[in-house]
Amino acid sequence: MTLNYAAACLFGLEGMVGREIDDLGYKRTETLDGRVYFEGDESAAARFNINTRFAERLYLLLGRFDAPSFDALFEGTKALCWEKYIGRDDAFPVKGHSIKSALYSIPDCQKIVKKAVVERLKSRYRLERFPETGKKYQIEFFILNDSAALMLDLSGEPLHKRGYRKEGGMAPLRETTAAAIASLARPREEVLFWDPFCGSGTIAIEAALMMTGTAPGLNRNFAAESWPFFGKELFSRAREEAKAAIKKETAFECFASDIDPDCIELAKENIKRAGVSDIVKPFVMDALKIETGGRRGTIVCNPPYGERLWTEERARELYRDMGKHFSTLGRWQIYILTSCEEFESYYGRRADKVRPVWNGMLKCGYYQYFKNPEIKNTEKR
Repeated sequence: MTLNYAAACLFGLEGMVGREIDDLGYKRTETLDGRVYFEGDESAAARFNINTRFAERLYLLLGRFDAPSFDALFEGTKALCWEKYIGRDDAFPVKGHSIKSALYSIPDCQKIVKKAVVERLKSRYRLERFPETGKKYQIEFFILNDSAALMLDLSGEPLHKRGYRKEGGMAPLRETTAAAIASLARPREEVLFWDPFCGSGTIAIEAALMMTGTAPGLNRNFAAESWPFFGKELFSRAREEAKAAIKKETAFECFASDIDPDCIELAKENIKRAGVSDIVKPFVMDALKIETGGRRGTIVCNPPYGERLWTEERARELYRDMGKHFSTLGRWQIYILTSCEEFESYYGRRADKVRPVWNGMLKCGYYQYFKNPEIKNTEKR
């Protein structure tokens, strides 16, 4: 049976999510800002939830229709086959978003959608009131340019919550963002991967999971597992498939260092829970004392912004010192995520490439340095 799905993601990660869909063998149908629609069979509910590194949630798309008015929203919602999934005792709360549409009041849209679903289920179950004491089916609407999409949340907890991080630092980096910036740095087995501002270890952990082919959602549960339509067996098969894909051996090596000993203790626990202790080596160290040791290396980091940690002036001083010291690291490539719009002026070098990346609701720049100008200057002399 072909079903329609919607994968929600942070802005800018649509292409990466789309490639995941392709790799799993499903067909993309449309891409919008922050979500990718695709077709797949029942297995997609389990396989995508378990394997995605970059998506925030997976939805089952029940239908899309024009909704320029509350009447249109009500009738369009009521026409969908809610009884196929929601039982007579099940709970079905409603939430959603509306962007650039005539129906801008979220509470009013919630009430209309809820009323429409109730009316549909009344006619099927011959009930006037629904106890909603059973399984939870989270209904979500997304209205964009007066076009409504009605969906059921298949994930439950957001997909960036892998399960290995019981607590973050003062300003934790979202796991999906960490996976994205690690992937963009092109981790390789022959090149040392180093996060010198590791905090709770998220970037290093995501890089290690990626390089071992370990599915991020392998050790957590999902909302759809308890639904009769999908069920635990479907998810069990998907987990076995994911386990079989894990690389037993890898030459990939990753350092996770931080000047704060408390951060390193936290990172150690997260690394252990993620099962990558053989690959990620956490230790206390000042980022401004890194040396190449004659090795090839890539630095990927998320230093303090001045937004939630430190003051802006301290962050700027750090950026200046980073620029001076990292220029001594020869041919190492440097990747830095920060929300500071003037980062390059403080760092002292224009990036070879800057990519916009969102860390939750905070827009950042991902500054990528592929070539060290100091090398060219040395070679000319």
